[in-house]
Amino acid sequence: MCRRFTLVLALVVLFASAVYGAGGGSTAGEPVAISAKSAVLMVADTGEVVFEKAAHEPRPMASTTKIMTALLACEAKTPDRTILVTDALSKTEGTSMGLKAGEKVTIQALVNGAMLASGNDAANAIAMVLGGSMDAFAEKMNARAHQLGMNDTQFVTPSGLDTEEHHSTAYDMALLGRAAIANQALARVCATKSAKVMAGERTIYLTNHNRLLREYPGCIGLKTGFTKKAGRCLVTAARRKGITLVCVTLSAPNDWSDHKKMLDYGFAQMEKRAGEKGEFSLAIVGGEVETVALECLQVPILPKDTVAEYIALMRPFEYAPITKGKIVGELQYYANGKLVCSLPLITTKEVRGKKSEV
Repeated sequence: MCRRFTLVLALVVLFASAVYGAGGGSTAGEPVAISAKSAVLMVADTGEVVFEKAAHEPRPMASTTKIMTALLACEAKTPDRTILVTDALSKTEGTSMGLKAGEKVTIQALVNGAMLASGNDAANAIAMVLGGSMDAFAEKMNARAHQLGMNDTQFVTPSGLDTEEHHSTAYDMALLGRAAIANQALARVCATKSAKVMAGERTIYLTNHNRLLREYPGCIGLKTGFTKKAGRCLVTAARRKGITLVCVTLSAPNDWSDHKKMLDYGFAQMEKRAGEKGEFSLAIVGGEVETVALECLQVPILPKDTVAEYIALMRPFEYAPITKGKIVGELQYYANGKLVCSLPLITTKEVRGKKSEV
């Protein structure tokens, strides 16, 4: 059940949060007893936080770092680009996908090696080919983190090996998880249980370290991690009945159990509601038409058994020309007085500028 209110703001409002920004408050319900020192359970579509524990406390995140490394590789959209494995890359510290000096390997193979086998060699190779150096690639990682709203994160290495300044938070890693599963190329890799890739003339067989892909119905990824300093770290995602949840634990001795408990809790708490059918429109200045209709293509995912109300927020007007599908507002859903969900309002058609009269 929803009650509708419409409010037009005369100030410019930023709507990036409706895609990858901060979510609302936690839902009501009994807390989940977990081993993790930090944890977050988030609705992937909206960014709503369903459960949290020390969510904004900075901690090392070990090889879950590779989610960002793989995301940048997939966003580069050059999966067939090859790199010649150097002697230094073949002798990378820690876990490895098994690269050997002198072999040529594609970016796609490296993404698989980093995400399934947690290969530090694969992560470092991605960094070198896309950044030219580890430091330059770290700058790319931090720039992308800023875009995602990961405000308490500092990347130093592409693999997640411990350094003094390399850290994130459970909340920030959930934002990264959302971005990863929204990227179709990376989402396919995250959900892959095993794969074989070519390194030169040699076939490398990879097995995903994420046990929940086999043990938890609906699990679709993402990444494990461990160092002595960070402890056991895990980012997972699961989808049931149209609801996708991202789960993060940092420093969790019983991470597999923690994630099963948290995901079960989340799916029990949340439900997909019917979208709003109300008419929304926006004034257009200097266009062939004076208004354009707006729509919200997403549907709210809200706590069960709650009465929700929403507010439509939009700019007072837009100048023509304006493209179809432009985000010009948002629907903010409130339950028990707390913001729990924000969905973008977009234009339904293109509006061209008014032709000048001769």
